[in-house]
Amino acid sequence: MTWEVLNIIGTLAFAISGAIIAMKENYDILGVQVLGFTTAFGGSTIRNLLIGIPIETIWTQGDLFVAVFLTNIIVFILPIQWLQYWDKWGIFFDAIGLASFAIQGATSAVQVGAPLSAVLVAATLTGSGGGMIRDVFAGRKPMIFREEIYALWATLGGLMIGLGFIQGPWMTGALFVAIVSLRMLSVHYRWRLPQRSLS
Repeated sequence: MTWEVLNIIGTLAFAISGAIIAMKENYDILGVQVLGFTTAFGGSTIRNLLIGIPIETIWTQGDLFVAVFLTNIIVFILPIQWLQYWDKWGIFFDAIGLASFAIQGATSAVQVGAPLSAVLVAATLTGSGGGMIRDVFAGRKPMIFREEIYALWATLGGLMIGLGFIQGPWMTGALFVAIVSLRMLSVHYRWRLPQRSLS
């Protein structure tokens, strides 16, 4: 039950981030819905395609689809002043989504017998793939390649699971807390990977 709640929180947090970016780009209500759904479900859809999970399983989450749809509507009609708080508090919920999705993606890959490389890709793309698609649809450079460290934490989580270091609910919970904490620390201290520009 706890894991399902965290998954719901992460999904809705991703949907809100997609809807807000759509509004920042002056998209209409349809665009808000598309970016909200894309951010919420894009990563898990890509994961299913890559590791051979039937793509139609994405449609078994009927209640979550309704929740994302209603969340996007609420974001669209909320006063702008309220949405400004998302930049401050939304990062925490986004970190929850990153952690829960990364662990979910890596675990799904391990369960189908995928090699370590596929586990790493599944963890990374499930955690950050929706945001990448969202940024492309919004005409932006993907945030995960230029802002604070983001996708790396999902990849490291996948590595821990793929190597068999994470066994049982307690260790999974500890990994979840570690990913959330590292993501929050990277935002607070503005940790970045090395960059090099040719311009």
